[in-house]
Amino acid sequence: MVQSFSSHLNTTDMVKALLVLPRLIDPINRAIGLVVMYGLFILMGILLWSSISKTFFVPTLWTLEMAQFAMVAYYMLGGPYSILMGSNVRMDLFYGRWSLRRKASVDSITVLFLIFYLGVLLYGALGSTAYSLGYWGSEPLSFFAGLITGSEEVGRMERSSTSWRPVIWPIKTIMIAGLTLMLLQALSELCKDIARIAGHDVEEPDL
Repeated sequence: MVQSFSSHLNTTDMVKALLVLPRLIDPINRAIGLVVMYGLFILMGILLWSSISKTFFVPTLWTLEMAQFAMVAYYMLGGPYSILMGSNVRMDLFYGRWSLRRKASVDSITVLFLIFYLGVLLYGALGSTAYSLGYWGSEPLSFFAGLITGSEEVGRMERSSTSWRPVIWPIKTIMIAGLTLMLLQALSELCKDIARIAGHDVEEPDL
């Protein structure tokens, strides 16, 4: 009996340790998501001004590309909130009928593929962003570390090939931020799934 109680206590402590990450990450992604959702109005405003300027004034060079940047920021920074709320696309033919514990068991496996995929995307984004800052090598992590320590310098910045020719690194930095937050949210979901499998109640996120 003492051994059983000790084992239960250890499991409880482990689950509490796992749920530290969701307590830190979930509120951050929820707050960012609730702000970023209004970015859709910024996108609508840009496209509206594009139509007005083409109809009544001189057509602007920046509206179409700025709309593309706004859309990228919208779905990259809104992605973590979508994962948090479970609003990603699922095949609910069987999934919707399962118990929470069975769902958690399946989700704890499938989320590993998401974590791997996001990790690959994040590494690619780091390399692409380093290139946009003038780095031509193959070790983007060492380049960013060098920027911090002063051993590396920003080179010739990448620009868009359009007539507006904006620098590209700001939107690529936003992509890195979004992918990092999505990766952390995926890890948070894994922690919550493990807690559900262990039989612990996990509070569902509010809209």
